[in-house]
Amino acid sequence: MPVTAAAADVRGTNPYRPDVDVLRGQDPEIADVLAGEARRQADSLQLIAAENFVSPAVLAALGSPLANKYAEGYPGARYHGGCEIVDAAERIAVQRATALFGADHANVQSHSGSSAVLAAYAALLRPGDTVLAMGLAYGGHLTHGSPANFSGRWFDFVPYGVDAETGLIDYEQVRVLAHEHRPKAIVCGSISYPRHIDYAQFREIADEVGACLIADAAHPIGLVAGGAAPNPVPYADVVCATTHKVLRGPRGGMLLCGAELAERIDRAVFPFTQGGAQMHTIAAKAVAFGEAATEAFTAYTHQVVANARALADALAEQGFAITTGGTDTHLITADPGPLGVEGRAARARLMAAGIVLDTCALPYGDERGIRFGTAAVTTQGMGRPEMERIAELFTAALRAEPEKAPRVRARVRELAERFPPYRG
Repeated sequence: MPVTAAAADVRGTNPYRPDVDVLRGQDPEIADVLAGEARRQADSLQLIAAENFVSPAVLAALGSPLANKYAEGYPGARYHGGCEIVDAAERIAVQRATALFGADHANVQSHSGSSAVLAAYAALLRPGDTVLAMGLAYGGHLTHGSPANFSGRWFDFVPYGVDAETGLIDYEQVRVLAHEHRPKAIVCGSISYPRHIDYAQFREIADEVGACLIADAAHPIGLVAGGAAPNPVPYADVVCATTHKVLRGPRGGMLLCGAELAERIDRAVFPFTQGGAQMHTIAAKAVAFGEAATEAFTAYTHQVVANARALADALAEQGFAITTGGTDTHLITADPGPLGVEGRAARARLMAAGIVLDTCALPYGDERGIRFGTAAVTTQGMGRPEMERIAELFTAALRAEPEKAPRVRARVRELAERFPPYRG
């Protein structure tokens, strides 16, 4: 059965959490913004692959008095006094993360996935070093060598790609490029690769050329926690990840590594790339790690994958070209071209219908595709019947005449409102 979000009032009973009425009385303009966003999330379909709905418990930690505490440094070695309580929160988060992923060490202070990648590079590389990573045109992240990002400005990135026919990583190309360029590090990971990555093969290639292996597991790490995807920890020198997406925690990052790199990773986060830790977010990460260690979360992650496969199959029947022929994860990428619309235009039409998703690179040609995922709708309790319904709504939104668009939007709203993200 689908696993739903906890049925509870988002405000909870925490006396330190400001009531919505208090905010409205003091700042009605911002209260309207919050109310509008709550409505948007509840009456449309949230299919952005990087988003999810956190539990009321995670929200309670985010809105707690820990937001008031400055805590530069690490537990037991802070640069500010009065950190005894927040030290406990960080120790719990670290212990839960290491147990959940089987890592020797975890750093939970990174403010985002990008800052986690920055810390990994800072720990293992020097400016000017060569790095092999998935090219942006094939699904690589900005931190994998974009000239607009610190990564592309500070390091010499060599891109690898995917097979134009299958959309799958070309491991032989990775091996050839590694032997040709002798990179200091190899990065495996993508923002739009729907298949499991062969970490063992990346490790083998890295060892052949004496490179470090960095796994950017921002997307699959939640599935890893639930046993629904391979774990990169035994293979990578450093694993970078986010704590939102499928993991269903607060927006933030983390790093996992062996004991031999623990001190270098910690110093790369603080004091090299960040200042004070966000202790309310770290406490919320601890809550999410605790939730991810449960049988219910394991069932949830497997349902996420089942839903993604069902949605991919249903969309293929509707005429969409599904890249790689399907998915192993929460993530789907597709070419809407067979329906007569390019990715950017498809995103706009779907958004107008209340179906929220992103565009992505395609493994062939210059057109954009669409990228979406099933983490959030699965949290809401949707299953296979709803995935088939969503596929029908996709097609209706893309094929509808302008005057019929409001009718499609109403059908999307009706489906979404049957599965409210928060109850009570």
